[in-house]
Amino acid sequence: MADDNENQVAAEDDWGAAIAEQEQAEAAALKAQQATATVFKDFSGSSTSGATHNDLDFILDIPVQLTVELGRTKIAIKNLLQLAQGSVVELDGMAGEPMDVLVNGCLIAQGEVVVVNDKFGIRLTDIITPSERVRKLSK
Repeated sequence: MADDNENQVAAEDDWGAAIAEQEQAEAAALKAQQATATVFKDFSGSSTSGATHNDLDFILDIPVQLTVELGRTKIAIKNLLQLAQGSVVELDGMAGEPMDVLVNGCLIAQGEVVVVNDKFGIRLTDIITPSERVRKLSK
């Protein structure tokens, strides 16, 4: 009987230790959550123009994919497999028509192809406004 009492007391001690450990973990998680909320509070809503400039400086070195699109077409796999060197694939873009300039797949401008020092480039002729981008997405 003494062994049963000792086992019961030991089990209660283990249970109490487990509950205390869980409470400590929950308290640490709450502190971490509050610290994170404090860090990200500065990025929300109202900020001065100087702070906005600093926020923009933070993202200026992030690389994006800029693509100039000549045109597109759909082709059946049967015809795709018949392509060989010298084959011509007709695109939907017309000669002399402005080329689409995309950043990460999103249309941001149109322009014309130029050659500078034997390299292709694009001269931007029209920048797409945010409202035009939204309108084109809804089509």
